[in-house]
Amino acid sequence: MILFFGTRPGKPETKHLFNCACPYCQQHGTLTAVTQKNYFHIFWIKPFKISSTTTIECSHCKRGYYENEFTEEMNRELSNTNNQL
Repeated sequence: MILFFGTRPGKPETKHLFNCACPYCQQHGTLTAVTQKNYFHIFWIKPFKISSTTTIECSHCKRGYYENEFTEEMNRELSNTNNQL
């Protein structure tokens, strides 16, 4: 019997952080958060999520931020957008 299993990424989720300023260039409304989730799959069916990573990029200065670089304002805005969904 052949068994196909492994990991694969899901679709990225994009959220705009309108009420947050970029810590580098101080521009408001230019931050975009992208969340990428990785799933375990068996026969191309995704039964559960393995991991999730979120990055934020400023569209003005093109500066990128990883999860350990998020400010309190960024975390607060991300949690507000997650609660609204």
